Amino acid sequence: MDIINLQDKPEYIDVLTKWHHEEWSYLDPDVSIEQRKSKMQEYLGSTLVPSTYVGEESGKPIGSAAIIAQDMDTHSELSPWLASVFVDPTQRNKGFGAMLVNHITQQARVANIEKLYLFTPDKENFYKKLGWSVLMKEKYRGYPVTIMEIKLRG
Repeated sequence: MDIINLQDKPEYIDVLTKWHHEEWSYLDPDVSIEQRKSKMQEYLGSTLVPSTYVGEESGKPIGSAAIIAQDMDTHSELSPWLASVFVDPTQRNKGFGAMLVNHITQQARVANIEKLYLFTPDKENFYKKLGWSVLMKEKYRGYPVTIMEIKLRG
């Protein structure tokens, strides 16, 4: 799998927004797929935060991961966030998700970011295996989630 910046293949926005909408729309049901697409286009700039990276194999997208300033409106004190980690269901359990997460953490290290945060409804063990630790557990928009962090420096 190659990992590329979405700004280099903006044509992948349609498939990524479809995947993300199908996977996580229950957490934000008032956001349409068109609004997701518009938001993702903001990630096409030259800055690291925000940006989206795409896992690509044989010229097709197979997954994504992003780094964004905010992912939970209830925790504005935490930033930046790993977000939108997704692997096409037909490509799961091959290590691609870990590769995407590790790519984001490496980009953050190079940019001298000290910590990254994420929240997950159901993948706590996956992230623990990659070195993330639990910061807190709470309900977010009516669903139980785990907020996690990884220290990148120090």
